[in-house]
Amino acid sequence: MNDLQPIVDAAQAAFAQAATPADLENAKALFLGKSGRMTELMKGMAALSVDEKKTRGAAINLAKQAIEAALTGARQGLADAELAAQLQAEALDVTLPGRQRGQGGLHPVSLAQERIEAIFGSMGFDVAQGPEIEADWFNFTALNTPEDHPARSMHDTFYVEGGSESGGGASGTAPNLLRTHTSPMQIRYAVQHVKKHRAAAGDSGEGLFSGAMPEIRVIAPGRTYRVDSDATHSPMFHQVEGLWVGENISFKDLKSVYLNFITTFFETDELQLRFRPSYFPFTEPSAEIDIMFESGPLKGRWLEVSGSGQVHPQVIRNMGLDPERYIGFAFGSGIDRLAMLRYGVNDLRLFFDGDIRFLSQFQ
Repeated sequence: MNDLQPIVDAAQAAFAQAATPADLENAKALFLGKSGRMTELMKGMAALSVDEKKTRGAAINLAKQAIEAALTGARQGLADAELAAQLQAEALDVTLPGRQRGQGGLHPVSLAQERIEAIFGSMGFDVAQGPEIEADWFNFTALNTPEDHPARSMHDTFYVEGGSESGGGASGTAPNLLRTHTSPMQIRYAVQHVKKHRAAAGDSGEGLFSGAMPEIRVIAPGRTYRVDSDATHSPMFHQVEGLWVGENISFKDLKSVYLNFITTFFETDELQLRFRPSYFPFTEPSAEIDIMFESGPLKGRWLEVSGSGQVHPQVIRNMGLDPERYIGFAFGSGIDRLAMLRYGVNDLRLFFDGDIRFLSQFQ
């Protein structure tokens, strides 16, 4: 087979250089095809004697087997290479973590509301919830709001079809509305509180209650609605109203309670509190509450955070109480504004755009 070895070597080299299956089949034709070199050698055996044919045939068969083995190896090599390339292109990295459902979290306004409820709860305040579609009586009249007050205007209030429940001396029907503040819950809570303790005292009278009664101490957080929309106002926003009614409740108590709340909410004692004279129909006297931080990015700026005042005697009457014995204070703060100040948000609309990139910062 010595004279056939160069052919075997040439075949092996040609097969090894084939880069594609097509190249390999072309190389196979050169050696094993109908006109290939091994086929020509087989044809040449016709001129040999019988003994020479046996010897020569055996040598050619060995050479052909070696070439076929090289061809099989080359085919397998190309197949392995193709599979490796496919696996690389369609690789699945099993070391990566699987896809999971995103981790949710509370909205920043909800976080602020929970914090407010916890702080006032630690000071003995109940939390009251109530209807967002409110009766005119509870939203305006019971809070001593005059018939011609601008707040009743369609420019400020969302009215809805249908008459509302009357209450506390109201007669006839009035339009329902989306509550413009959560103060109606102060009236609802106080009326129920008075009824409960009036019944416990055995007082079935219809007049104002002047008997002994535990203090009313409640906050009412929740959604409210007004026709307003810009970077610092939204048609739907959140408020927390506070009420404390007793026999000897003064502005001193209001200042103490609100200062304790605001320093706890912002986790700092480095702020100042001031009361600025104002007007609200449901309090007399009334005051705006401003705060000023003594450090941080808002240092030195007075920021309005709440309206407040001593509860108006007429509102005390509408609660069913005798204003000659009972007195109290009320305040109303914007939860959204407090959240903006706490988290450094400069545009209220970010809270309601639903942008996951923004909201995920508060998880």
